[in-house]
Amino acid sequence: MSRISKVIYDGASPEIQKEYDKVVEHHGSVSNMKATLLHSPAALRAVLEWYTLFGKVKPVLGKRLSVLFCNAISRENACTLCSTYMQKEIVDGGEDPEQLQLDDRDKTIVAFGRQLAADPNRVSDELFARLRSYLTETQIVELTVFGALMIVNNVFNSALQIDVDESLSAYAIQPEIAFAGSSHVQNVKESV
Repeated sequence: MSRISKVIYDGASPEIQKEYDKVVEHHGSVSNMKATLLHSPAALRAVLEWYTLFGKVKPVLGKRLSVLFCNAISRENACTLCSTYMQKEIVDGGEDPEQLQLDDRDKTIVAFGRQLAADPNRVSDELFARLRSYLTETQIVELTVFGALMIVNNVFNSALQIDVDESLSAYAIQPEIAFAGSSHVQNVKESV
């Protein structure tokens, strides 16, 4: 159960209702995460910049690889909510999340995402050279900040234990399986 309540429109101040209306206008609905972020319009706006960068990254990588990048980060961070959302996107895109076919470019982008989440100080020169072979410097900057904002989403959702939206229940992940290979989970197991 979420540690922080969701903002309910009818009980919110006019300022928060205005922000709520903007979320509905731009995103169609208010997810559990956004309903929680509505406690702070500044925090909400900061997190929503993820969509701005998604708009920059998607034309370069395509929707599929953009989602796989976010999925790699979310699984590495063991974020149940974000991993479930990314699983939905993968399944709705016609793929089995456990049987993905990845070419070298895909593998490079996914590896970069996992490494950003696991330890950005250890992005190897070899991985960065591979990344550079596929992307311009501007694209790398945008992808890196996009990944960092995905990590922000993961931290927010995990630390505050934001409930997985009911609309995602058909795509629910099994954390003990989905996160079994993440270095984050391995480090936690080893330190206990």
